[in-house]
Amino acid sequence: GIVSNMDDYLAVRPRLFPSHQQAIESMRPWAQRQARGEAVAWITLEGCFWFPRTLMVFAKISLAFYDQPELLHRINQDLTDFNLRILNQVAMACVPTFVTIAEDVSYNNGPMISEKHFDEFIAPYYRQLVPRLQELGAICIVDTDGDATRLVPWLLREGIQGVLPLERQAGVDGMQLRNRFPTLQMIGHYDKMVMTHGEEAIRGEFERLTPLMKTGGFIPSVDHQTPPGVSLDQYRVYLRALSDYVRR
Repeated sequence: GIVSNMDDYLAVRPRLFPSHQQAIESMRPWAQRQARGEAVAWITLEGCFWFPRTLMVFAKISLAFYDQPELLHRINQDLTDFNLRILNQVAMACVPTFVTIAEDVSYNNGPMISEKHFDEFIAPYYRQLVPRLQELGAICIVDTDGDATRLVPWLLREGIQGVLPLERQAGVDGMQLRNRFPTLQMIGHYDKMVMTHGEEAIRGEFERLTPLMKTGGFIPSVDHQTPPGVSLDQYRVYLRALSDYVRR
């Protein structure tokens, strides 16, 4: 954690928001493929919990909610201004199909912050960012990690459309979320821990997810990173099964 106070932040701030113009220009060829329906364009923006936590580490940001609110608001306004500039630059090259906001704000037992702190330190900045995403027609999904169940209604009321990766190990129930929030977009929820157990287990997990897939607005994928113990052949079995079940 390189930031403990406002002076620390102001000292590193000149190096925190670089130009990404070269990378953005490289997206231009994707626009043509996207227009033909051959590709989706996806960008990720750092969010208002993720970014200050990276600078401060978890213990310090947890105290800062109470002791240094002005520091968090300064960081998050600077981040939001930067994200809006990035979106405007990206839109000139290739309008993203969907955007993920990296937050990692949940763990196995739910959100790592209270609803009060979400409303004070995150929601005001989503209210600046989300309307621009809506203008672009990009689906906005928050990367929550963990169990996002309690977080979902907070996000929906700020115009966020979906969540990922719905980690099975955290006990998330995608069908329960679908029943409570019919319009929620979801990605993930495939239990990564079955991938080393053979084709029957791999396909069994898709069987579990089939009812949710049939409701629409859900794309199954590994619920967080593929474990390092999964071999290339096992991953190919997973991909074949994914293709089969998506067609069904």
